[in-house]
Amino acid sequence: MSPFRKIIRFVLPYKKYMALNILFNVLYAIFNVLSVLAFIPLLGILFGKEEKVMSPTKYEGIGKIYKYVSGNLNYKLSQLIDAGGVEQALLYICGLTLILFLGKNIFRYLASYVLSFLQNGCVKDIRNEIYAKFLELPLGYFSDQKKGDLIARTTSDVQEVEVSFLNSFEALVREPLTIVLTLISMLAISVKLTLFVFILLPISGYIISAISKKLKHSALKAQKEMGNTLSILEETIGGLKIIKGFTAEDKAQSKFEKSTYNFYTLMNGVIQRKRLASPTSEFLGTVTIVIILWFGGKLVLGNNSSMQPQEFFGYIGLFYLILNPAKAISAAFYGIQKGNASAQRILEILEAENPIKNKKNATIKEGFNKQVEFKNIWFKYKDEYVLKDFSLKIPKGESVALVGQSGSGKSTLANLLTRFYDVNKGEILIDGVNIKDISKHDLRQLMGIVTQDSILFNDTVYNNISLGTKNTDLEKVTEASNIANAHEFIKDLPEQYNTNIGDSGNMLSGGQKQRLSIARAVLKNPPIMILDEATSALDTESEQLVQTALDKMMENRTSLVIAHRLSTIQKADNIVVLRKGQIVEQGKHQELLDKKGEYFKLVTMQSIN
Repeated sequence: MSPFRKIIRFVLPYKKYMALNILFNVLYAIFNVLSVLAFIPLLGILFGKEEKVMSPTKYEGIGKIYKYVSGNLNYKLSQLIDAGGVEQALLYICGLTLILFLGKNIFRYLASYVLSFLQNGCVKDIRNEIYAKFLELPLGYFSDQKKGDLIARTTSDVQEVEVSFLNSFEALVREPLTIVLTLISMLAISVKLTLFVFILLPISGYIISAISKKLKHSALKAQKEMGNTLSILEETIGGLKIIKGFTAEDKAQSKFEKSTYNFYTLMNGVIQRKRLASPTSEFLGTVTIVIILWFGGKLVLGNNSSMQPQEFFGYIGLFYLILNPAKAISAAFYGIQKGNASAQRILEILEAENPIKNKKNATIKEGFNKQVEFKNIWFKYKDEYVLKDFSLKIPKGESVALVGQSGSGKSTLANLLTRFYDVNKGEILIDGVNIKDISKHDLRQLMGIVTQDSILFNDTVYNNISLGTKNTDLEKVTEASNIANAHEFIKDLPEQYNTNIGDSGNMLSGGQKQRLSIARAVLKNPPIMILDEATSALDTESEQLVQTALDKMMENRTSLVIAHRLSTIQKADNIVVLRKGQIVEQGKHQELLDKKGEYFKLVTMQSIN
């Protein structure tokens, strides 16, 4: 199924507006054709070739509708001429034409008016679904993607779909209707001349379609390059301190300019092909008009011709009426080709497979009673296993610390326990139940997470702490902040708990940000706590404050602590030493020091440092 057809599903909730748009476009097309047909008797009056019709024309079926309408119009004109002269008939035709043009434009406006609700609704729904997909997809998906490219798909690609697809929708409804009604009118005036036109139009259509063959491919490359440009921009803003510190401004500027130049080159090609559609179709239309004038003129001038001069000029007017819709359809065709590239990029996100799914009839688990167990687990991110046949039990209420060199698998264990990733082999059990059998929501409700990098949002202190908890109040938030040693600095902020802390909490120091993260975990009050190097990025004073907060938080709570600074885990019930995804030692702090093994080496190295 083409990207265009897949995106159309977002139109279905707005079918009411779609139906109204079609109705108003049908009326617009009818009034558009009638506004041209009304000129035929006017031309007859001006040429002095008006037909005297002395009695009304009877209706003889849809096949002779033109004869019925023109006959009765001429009958009315004949009555007016007899009663008040040619001037009165002329005034009547002019008034009728004015009414038809007014109706045509009213229905055109109404069609556009209802279409705006459909367009804006579809864009809103597409963006909402992309965002929901971002929240659903596992962390592994984002490690392979550029942030800027994902942002580009949510912004510029969705905008392109709106411009290319949804604007084309109206053209694909209205313009074919206009063409069909116009062709019916043309057939009614002259079958022979219209059949001649049918031979010419496919030739023009073939030439136009040949121009657009590479448009979709070029548009796709252009949209990808825009994603690359936004990625560079996002990286630059995030790493501005390093760029300036290493005086790498010229290098960063050169990289950005190279990307924008590539986009400039690609978009020039896309836009030029798109803009070629209108002049090409207009020129081909003019060529066709000239040929029709030659062929139709011969028919009118022929001795046995049934076509009157005013009908021939009306016929030319009708053919001109086809040109704009034909150009609009051509532009819509180009737009769809260009929009297909953006739709394809959007669908790559919406149709991305999420390997970490809830099982059907997943277990609902509300509490934690016995232990967490890692049972013979194997895991790899790509090719090499990070964890190999790893087993560990964490009884309820105990604190287990994981230590070891970078890459030994410490943070991986935390990511597996929360099901940010799934094990390749083995199983992780909570109270004897495989975590794959527990719904992800219930599983993560059992856990609180404090990471090395304090992840805060551009919002108030209150909203950052209360994230993930429902029906909370200021008293509970303040209580959690006191446990996390955060209340002391919060009360000195300009608006205290209602103070906005800026992008990523940049208005706060590192220690303050970390204490807010701890307060957030305390407020959630989960039975299992995961601390991923929560103090490694702090100075000594901040570390002491944060460590005191952590000690309060971990009292009588099951904790998995990933530690870089070994001084922070001396009170742990069990210290597990990892090397290359396997346990090499485990025990209490003093026991491991007495062994003078791997743990002793790590402590000694940190003491020397």
